[in-house]
Amino acid sequence: MPKMKTKSSAKKRFKVTASGKVKSKQAFTSHMMMNKSKSMKRKAKGTTVMADADARLVLNNFLPYARKQRGKKASASTTKEGGAE
Repeated sequence: MPKMKTKSSAKKRFKVTASGKVKSKQAFTSHMMMNKSKSMKRKAKGTTVMADADARLVLNNFLPYARKQRGKKASASTTKEGGAE
């Protein structure tokens, strides 16, 4: 089976953390900043962790090899939980 391609735009916009969460830049920071409050501008400076539903879409559709790493960690944690019961 051929290699899957990662979307070039996703490579530039998202990073996957060690725990498998997706980091991205905050939205609403590109224009019309005079209409936004100081607190909103301050909170939108850095990066944020995406919501689980959105992160799942990004990992499944745009970053296939980052998803594979996350799947291994998730399956390892479920087997540990199953043995503890």
